[in-house]
Amino acid sequence: MSQRDLFLKEFRGESIGTITSQSSSDENFQNQVLRPILKLQNDLFVASFLNYITKYKKDFYAQSVEKKLAMVENAIQKDIKYRNALKGMIIALFTIDEYQLYIKNSSSLNKRMMTILIERLKSQVQLFENNANE
Repeated sequence: MSQRDLFLKEFRGESIGTITSQSSSDENFQNQVLRPILKLQNDLFVASFLNYITKYKKDFYAQSVEKKLAMVENAIQKDIKYRNALKGMIIALFTIDEYQLYIKNSSSLNKRMMTILIERLKSQVQLFENNANE
């Protein structure tokens, strides 16, 4: 294993979630790789979304909470350039072996990745409010 791979695994920390013998390979990848990366990159994702709404969704702060949650989801689901930027922030922290696994089933893993990220940002929507008042 390369120095980079060792560093990444140590830097990201332990698996998040339960891994059992019944877990699918996608579920294992999600808990061993995706969740730790998403947790590690959380502040970057929040900063990225704040930049996104400043540039493209100036009316975000005037919306109801339900609308804000929908805007988070739509930004990640429908804005392909933004979605690809977010994927890049995650994939950049894969080891070579993890990347090899990822490319074999990227469609399914991308869905998991974006679903977790959407839920993560939605659960922190109040941070976007606080930032607007600063």
